Amino acid sequence: MKTNSAQFKRVIWIILDGVGAGELPDAANYQDQNSNTLGNLSKHLIEKYNRKLQLPHLGSLGMGNLTTIEGVPALQKGEGKGGFAKAKEQSSGKDTTSGHWEMVGLPVKNPFATFPNGFPDEIINEWGAENNLPGILGNCAASGTEIIKDLGAEHVKTGKPIVYTSADSVWQIAAHEESFGLERLYKISKSARKICDRLNISRVIARPFVGDPNKNIPFKRTYNRKDYSQTPFHKTYLDDLIDNGIDTLGIGKIANIFADQGIKENLDTKGNTDGIEVLLEQLSERKSGLIFCNLIDFDMLYGHRRDAVGFANALEEFDCALDKMITKMTNTDLLMIAADHGNDPTYPGTDHTREYIPVLCYSPKQIKNGAVSLGIRESFADIGATVLEALTGNAKLNSMHNRIGKSFLSELGL
Repeated sequence: MKTNSAQFKRVIWIILDGVGAGELPDAANYQDQNSNTLGNLSKHLIEKYNRKLQLPHLGSLGMGNLTTIEGVPALQKGEGKGGFAKAKEQSSGKDTTSGHWEMVGLPVKNPFATFPNGFPDEIINEWGAENNLPGILGNCAASGTEIIKDLGAEHVKTGKPIVYTSADSVWQIAAHEESFGLERLYKISKSARKICDRLNISRVIARPFVGDPNKNIPFKRTYNRKDYSQTPFHKTYLDDLIDNGIDTLGIGKIANIFADQGIKENLDTKGNTDGIEVLLEQLSERKSGLIFCNLIDFDMLYGHRRDAVGFANALEEFDCALDKMITKMTNTDLLMIAADHGNDPTYPGTDHTREYIPVLCYSPKQIKNGAVSLGIRESFADIGATVLEALTGNAKLNSMHNRIGKSFLSELGL
């Protein structure tokens, strides 16, 4: 185990899954022109509900300086605290895996494979035979909530799992927790992961659901979802932390995204509210290392379902919790808030959107008056590089591994 002379003992790194900050310059290549998760959401709330988005704590870190957000004014010089930036994605794609992997130093330049017309019959047949399945339903690109509404009853009757995909590189398998069985769903999903490694598919997602329309109980997805990701193709900033004797704790789906690589321990959660509670508990218990948390509901419950009100409520819930988090911090703590991609709840369709991500950071140690503009970062990897330097105290460690990230720790005035 190595020692270090870092100025921070603990980094709290939070991913607001799907909370984008405006279209990237290449958004048209992804048919995402004029997408802007935060900006469009705030306009939609005013136009349709005469309601302003209330994010005072995120606003105090400079959220309103990243894009025009109705209700969240931009900070003027000397106002606020911490630092703010927005970051470009160098990876090809706009999904969870490419976003998270780039943040830890692995840009995905060769895009993962997508199957907008469904998966090849020979592959589906191979998978079905391997798992003794009576067949499958779906095998198309679809909304997860709509496909279980359309095919859930037939699935329960026949025992055939529902297979679907999206614009992202995902093989998704929906099955009823009770009639099909949760452990059986996980088993066939692990089997699909082996096939997807050959096909260069980013993730297999087990999508359990419950419900019985015959008893007027609609089908509903549960938080027992599991993601089975490809294994990162190189070591990451997370591995560097472990190599330097620094603990890494994942909260939510973090370990799944990295196939457990670089995450020493993970605490599963059931959505944002539970994730926030677990995070607050860990802030009281763990005084060192990396606490890396993904809050999934912005994306899973509200972005994909184009539920603007639910998205806004979730942002305001996090904003309230943010104040509690900050009160638990000391001068040896650094807070980092970011996203992995956009998921504009006002945009046509149900897919992610190609956007800048917000980057907000704070430490009680800061000596500068007012929030610091960190500009536009050229890669999501700048976030991971900053986390690495904060916890190891070694500004040269990143360049030694020839990664693209550039730490902005020295720019924060700490």
